[in-house]
Amino acid sequence: MNANSIEEHILSIVCSVFDAYSAVLFLPEEDSETCSLAAQYSLGSKVDPNARIVPGQGLVGWIVRNHEVLCIPNFDHYQSNLGYYLDREEETIKAFMGCPISCGGVLCLDSKRQYAFSEKDNKILQLFAELIARLRVKSGQQDFLADIPRYFADLAVLQDLPFRYKRWGEYLRQFLQTVVSATGFDYAAFASLENPGETYSLEAETSPMLLTDNLPLSLSMHTGVVGWVFKNDQSLIVEGLDDGPCPVLFGKIPDVVEFKAVMCLPIAVDKGTRAILCLAQREGRHFDESLRSFVRLAVEQMSFFLENLYLRTRLRQLLPKVKVHGDGLGGVR
Repeated sequence: MNANSIEEHILSIVCSVFDAYSAVLFLPEEDSETCSLAAQYSLGSKVDPNARIVPGQGLVGWIVRNHEVLCIPNFDHYQSNLGYYLDREEETIKAFMGCPISCGGVLCLDSKRQYAFSEKDNKILQLFAELIARLRVKSGQQDFLADIPRYFADLAVLQDLPFRYKRWGEYLRQFLQTVVSATGFDYAAFASLENPGETYSLEAETSPMLLTDNLPLSLSMHTGVVGWVFKNDQSLIVEGLDDGPCPVLFGKIPDVVEFKAVMCLPIAVDKGTRAILCLAQREGRHFDESLRSFVRLAVEQMSFFLENLYLRTRLRQLLPKVKVHGDGLGGVR
């Protein structure tokens, strides 16, 4: 599979992830700041295959010139333009989001629905743009290229999980199993914050190691890799390819499997680390860029899912207070 077809495959995944109308990729022409259409995926047939964008021209040109993410939830074609559609197709577009690519160019996304994209979606789009940049830098490495379609097929599975599994426990188990299946790790676990600065709860693991009857286990935050990640709000990645000591995931616990390769990534909810995704393997392993990108995207998806759960919980807590407050005002004359 060549680089261009992989880019088109990535754009098809982008469209699926965001439920978009079109995803288009512009890359700079040789020795020029002008960008031309390099790949596209659209539910229609009106994307101009000869589209070219100069810096400052329309919304895409603004991104080329300013190298910043742009999100327009309510696109008005009378005030600005996209510049990559034929005929009058652009007039049907209601929302737009674009992200610069570090090696040059722009990844664009649009929709025929107003407010289809939000500022939170920027992070995921930036990860896709980062992946495309790394793809172009590493286009000669076949192993890197071969993994990308598989990873993003599994990402589509992760996107579908919230619709298929309504219960948190079922969703979490399926999430961990999907990530392990996609990445080939021996073990995955999910830990959530319990008592800030003191303890966390191990909620789920893909193979039984610490949990009994799938009951959560409270662990100290003062020992182990997971505790360190909670306290420092930083990812910890160990490939374990040297003769160094094995990272201890959960502290010194008797009869627990030793892992050499570990990825522990914080999951943010309400602007703070509230959970951690742990991936581990008994043997040392090199983590290539495609694997790292997939795991980061998986963490982002979990973060958005938990953020939505948090907001729904807060809403349920606030609604009774709003009703009481409203009833109280109703008695004032």
